Order: sequence, then C-alpha cells, then structure tokens
Amino acid sequence: MIATCVIDASVAIKWVIGENGTDAANRLRWSGTKFHAPDLIVAETGNILWKKVQRDELTPAEALVACRVLRLAPVEVHAMGPLQALALEMAIALQHPVYDTTYLALARALDAPMVTADRRLVGKCAAARGAALCEVLLLS
Repeated sequence: MIATCVIDASVAIKWVIGENGTDAANRLRWSGTKFHAPDLIVAETGNILWKKVQRDELTPAEALVACRVLRLAPVEVHAMGPLQALALEMAIALQHPVYDTTYLALARALDAPMVTADRRLVGKCAAARGAALCEVLLLS
C-alpha cells in the first residue's frame, strides 16, 4: 500500500467514469492512501468530462454529476504556481508537456510517488533515468 501519492486526472476521472482502469483506480481510491494533486486537476478533469459530452459518451447532466462527485474526492489540492519552474525544467528534460510535469513537480516537492494511467509519461520517465526526480507508477 502507498501511504501518500500524487494522482493525475487520468486516475481521478476513473473514480467517476467507468472506463479501462476504473477497477484499479477504485482499489487505489479505497486503499487508505492520502492523495495530492496540483489545482490543474480541476481543469483537466473538467475538460475530460466536456470531451465525453462532445463525443456523446456522457449526457450534460451525467458530466455535471461526475464533476460534483470529483469535487468531493479526498484529494488535497495544491497551488501550481510554486511548481511552475520545476515543472518546466522537467518538461524540458523529458521533452513532455508542462501539464503532465506539473504533477511530477508536486510529487518531487512532496517526496511522494506519482500514480498515472498515462503509459507514455511513465515510459518517458523510465527512459530519462532520474530526470523526473520522483517515482512514477502506472495505475494497475
């Protein structure tokens, strides 16, 4: 069991939308782990819900319910402003968008692992051998 971790939107969204990886996300959700995320997670999960409405995967009402449920999730949200410089350094080192490296920067700042369903990010961090400066775990 992980005592504390940073999660990204790819994990949190699975708590409210049934999709590949939902079972693993729910096991993590109920494991007793303490969750952290940069405040970017609010915009990212909202955007995912919006896309699902645009694709007719959710009704607007379902998306709004999911949004409200996410706001109640036990995730300590941190301001991303103080993480910006480190996130940019990581983005440059990994050649990966700052959106994702903001989560990595928070994990580094908290000295905690990051959990994500983003295989591409996990692969880039593994290939960089230390450039991410934190442990990155694939949701499983």
